[in-house]
Amino acid sequence: MRYTTGAVALGAALVLGTLATTAQAAAPAQPSRTGGLYAPTELVLTVGQGESRATTTVQRAVTLSCMPAAAGSHPAPKTACAQLRAVAGDFNAVADAPSQRLCTKEWAPVLVTVDGVWQGKRVSYTHTFANSCMMTGSSAVFDF
Repeated sequence: MRYTTGAVALGAALVLGTLATTAQAAAPAQPSRTGGLYAPTELVLTVGQGESRATTTVQRAVTLSCMPAAAGSHPAPKTACAQLRAVAGDFNAVADAPSQRLCTKEWAPVLVTVDGVWQGKRVSYTHTFANSCMMTGSSAVFDF
């Protein structure tokens, strides 16, 4: 009787060990972080006609990733990331830069939002430009 109980316990341990190994092998592998030691920078930029974030409907949206390399659906990710790095991620400095275009003074407000993470810190930014010419002329960051 003592040998039978020991054999059953050994058999149960082997079966449970096999099931545990099989369950681990069947589990999907977790993706590894490829950013290395750099803090993540992942942003979503939107633009819409209006003055208030609450009432403006998004017309266009792009993604911008600056670490480990410039990428995303933004039309000029390398230039946009370089401009943001030059001002240490200060979106006010980017938005308030003098326009490189000659624009009319018409008031057709365009609201730009930025949400995401800049070098590991949460970012939520909103800026209203007088018109779309002023928005796209200020920097490559908002030229989308």
